[in-house]
Amino acid sequence: MMEETRSSGRPFDCVVDASVGIKLFLIEPLSERADALFDHLTDTPPARFYVPDLFFIECTNIFWKYVRRFGYPADALALAVEHGATAYDSAYVALARPLSLPLVTADEGLAGRFAEGDADVRFLGDWREGAAARS
Repeated sequence: MMEETRSSGRPFDCVVDASVGIKLFLIEPLSERADALFDHLTDTPPARFYVPDLFFIECTNIFWKYVRRFGYPADALALAVEHGATAYDSAYVALARPLSLPLVTADEGLAGRFAEGDADVRFLGDWREGAAARS
């Protein structure tokens, strides 16, 4: 079907999920097919791939799994790995830190994982109106 689209002179457009995009960085089954798919970006006219914002966080979470399960180096995933948190949760912490704001979560486990250290993660169950100071 891709070849039919290319021969029509129109670009090959599609939505790509993280399970495909991650194969550009990790050698997995079907990685060669993912490479071939992304080669369409050099077509004339070039392909257009669309992804939701979730794509980037999901890719980060896949790397997190590789670090935890297979001993890959942590690099940018250090925060998630250090605290045993998912990339999803760590993205919220990473946003709150440079803003010098607390992260308020209903996930008691997440709050517990970040209880030690410089991240201000607060459990909603402990939150009181007007509570500005870290408890």
